[in-house]
Amino acid sequence: MPPFLSRLRTELRDLLELVLLPGLAAVLPWPLCFRLFRRLARWDGLYRQASHAALAEARAHGWAVDGVDWLLKRRLVTLVDHADFYLSRTRSDAWLRRQLRVQGEWPAPGSAAVLCTFHWGAGMWGLRHMRAQGLLAHPLVAPLQGAHFRGRAVLHWYARARTAEVGRVLACAALDVSTSLRPALRALRGGEQVVAAVDVPSDQVAATEGVTLLGRQVRMPKALLRLAAEQRIPVVLYVTGLDFATGARTLRIVSLGVREEVSALAQEVFEELDRAIRQEPAAWHFWGEAPRFFSPGVQ
Repeated sequence: MPPFLSRLRTELRDLLELVLLPGLAAVLPWPLCFRLFRRLARWDGLYRQASHAALAEARAHGWAVDGVDWLLKRRLVTLVDHADFYLSRTRSDAWLRRQLRVQGEWPAPGSAAVLCTFHWGAGMWGLRHMRAQGLLAHPLVAPLQGAHFRGRAVLHWYARARTAEVGRVLACAALDVSTSLRPALRALRGGEQVVAAVDVPSDQVAATEGVTLLGRQVRMPKALLRLAAEQRIPVVLYVTGLDFATGARTLRIVSLGVREEVSALAQEVFEELDRAIRQEPAAWHFWGEAPRFFSPGVQ
């Protein structure tokens, strides 16, 4: 296929999967929209490459017994996660209160905390909820650059728009901590919070810690948890899930308190990710990156 036509095909697919289909959530009542999303999730062409790559990795690790059901759930949670960007732009906190079932409590406003989550489920409404409860949480983000954006203008626009929406929702400036954690430390010393998804491949960072996930050894970034331990800052975990039958949302908040030993803290954090994946394996968005997480040959 000529390069121009290949680029056009990629851009049109991104437009469909990142804008047009998930954007229906902005104009349709959510119960109707979710029923439509469940039907769309039966289409094997939706998010096909990423979904099938994720299924292959999940099967290799024993977490995809029923491939048809697994793929349906995978496509559905991906579609809903993208739709949450458009819902966040168009729905009020009153809508949030009706849709979200919450277990646990956030730390008190004005108290420093490290808030950790994972690339599991659909996380936008966890952010909305923490801001509605008075927290001033700075999202820790990585620069939006790299080869995966090359030749994909729609994807790059969507990534930038979604990052900007996270900042708008939290009413806090995003912090780029790719070179230093000093901005995060300043925020914490000011009685604010920082929030980050901590299940990123270890090849993206310099300092890592070994933990067990799904019975396998993985490496996780430890700089943020080391900061929390050294500064005696409480750590709070949260995961935002999806009811695949109704479209309702769940938010589970777990307070770990202050921990002084980094390796034990890292394992405790990843035990929550382990619990979430075992609850719903298809909801983990990083199955496709599993080779970058799991240590080969280590059970």
